[in-house]
Amino acid sequence: MRAATFFDGEGWREGVVVLDGERMLLRDEPAASDVPRLDGMIVGGFTDHHVHLQLVEHERPAGSRLGRVVDLGGDPGVVASYASAARIDFAGAFLTPVGGYPSDRSWTPAGSFREIASPGDAVAAVAEMADAGASCIKVASNSSAGPVFDDIVFRVVVEAAGARGLTVVAHAEGRGEAQRVARLGAATLAHAPFTERLTDDEIAEQAASVCWISTLAIHAEADLHVALDNVRRFHAAGGAVRYGTDMGNGPTPVDVNPLEVAALRDAGLDDIALLRALAPADPRDPASVLLVLPHRGADPTLARPLTPADLEA
Repeated sequence: MRAATFFDGEGWREGVVVLDGERMLLRDEPAASDVPRLDGMIVGGFTDHHVHLQLVEHERPAGSRLGRVVDLGGDPGVVASYASAARIDFAGAFLTPVGGYPSDRSWTPAGSFREIASPGDAVAAVAEMADAGASCIKVASNSSAGPVFDDIVFRVVVEAAGARGLTVVAHAEGRGEAQRVARLGAATLAHAPFTERLTDDEIAEQAASVCWISTLAIHAEADLHVALDNVRRFHAAGGAVRYGTDMGNGPTPVDVNPLEVAALRDAGLDDIALLRALAPADPRDPASVLLVLPHRGADPTLARPLTPADLEA
């Protein structure tokens, strides 16, 4: 047994870590004064809010420091089969207009998008994803790469998703798209806006209505500069930023990505704000991956699995 400081998702608390058979468990209870203290801080496994498991070795997140991943665009049947063996949430297929992004991309796995030609198609596609077990609905709204839904169809998707208890995550790319999808009811942007610098008023509107998934490290040069500036001001305005890497977009680590963490720090997220963006699982959950950070405010890339050796005298 060891006394331990742990992160409960919002802040630091005190508890004890015990070895229960082959499992290590965190208990939310005060330690006796004579119980030795763990060398480090306990957090649960981190969340990557934007991955594409069909583009990586999908088994690997389960052996990493990621306690949960959210797949934002894949064949719903295939990704659902992955979710049965790991802590995976998924959106299912991209919903996109006929000829829209990413229907013409060579990297798109079979079944990973649905081309929508009418409001009826939109309702049917949302129902298909929901029935497959989706936890959100992914909409492609990339005017830089092809057609996007008109306002009517986009609102139909939002309403159909809401009727099933789901929110819409939008890939918004192209001038004005981030503001448009937020106005039409998207709850989350799959990428922090990178194709244009939003005004301070637009940032304030975004901070009040949507959250952003970071995916900063996939960019370079001008796009990275714009995205960092937008995230810096969005975070300062109280906007909710979620750690996400677009895992599978190039040679990204199937684990915590140090480049994404560094970019979030550059955008002003540090210490508690950075941990909240990484959304670690509750370490008091018996099924949680338990990680050790060297100290409060430590770089999450320094986290390592808690082992029985950590509890030895």
